[in-house]
Amino acid sequence: MFKKPLIGLTLDLENTKSYSVFPWYAIRKNYCSSITKFGGIPIPLTYDSKSVKEILSIIDGIIVTGGGFDIDPRYFKQRKIYSNVVTKEERTKFEIILCKNAIKNNIPVLGICGGEQLLNVVYGGSLVQDIKMDLRTSINHEQTNPRDQTSHGVNIIQNTKLEKIIKQKTIKVNSAHHQAVKEVGKGLTINALAEDGVIEGIEDKNKDFCMGIQWHPEFLIEKSDIKIFQSFLLAARKLIWTILNSNQFINTKT
Repeated sequence: MFKKPLIGLTLDLENTKSYSVFPWYAIRKNYCSSITKFGGIPIPLTYDSKSVKEILSIIDGIIVTGGGFDIDPRYFKQRKIYSNVVTKEERTKFEIILCKNAIKNNIPVLGICGGEQLLNVVYGGSLVQDIKMDLRTSINHEQTNPRDQTSHGVNIIQNTKLEKIIKQKTIKVNSAHHQAVKEVGKGLTINALAEDGVIEGIEDKNKDFCMGIQWHPEFLIEKSDIKIFQSFLLAARKLIWTILNSNQFINTKT
């Protein structure tokens, strides 16, 4: 029987008294719809670090979503420099534990925007705390036009998994971040660069699918965005097939 892949999605936690006067979890709809569009089932993941092992035994892939916050610089051995660095400790702690265990078990991981930065930190890398303050660039990485439109170009690095997926040398992307990958984590490879040199993508070539993307492909603006989600869902299906074949082999032997 065909089993749809279950894709875990990390959530944001809000305290603003809009949806509720009490704290509430949040996720943009298109994170979920981009999964269902390509045959997966989105599973929102609450911050339950004690249940990570059980969570990973159920899901077939993870998307670490973006959000309006930053990773505490102490996670990459720096101190907070700028006042616009806003952290969410509970979320970051959960996502780090989740990603470390998913990577260890070769479960497909796609980090989007802040999720790419989280992935880099998990691998021991560091971050640019504020692009406008730390780098010279003519690109506004916090675009003013709507997020469902592209704003700048990205160069895809040759001989990377991302290049094999997209099959293009340059693409257009949307942009909604004030931080970026600085020193790339051990075991990761850069797979995409903005025209100003800002790192836009990273990957672990030794995993079936472990990739961070600085833009927001869940908007499915370009063909390249579609190909990323298709490839991610394919990796999740391959994990299901591997587990099923492994179980069949065990049953035959017993």
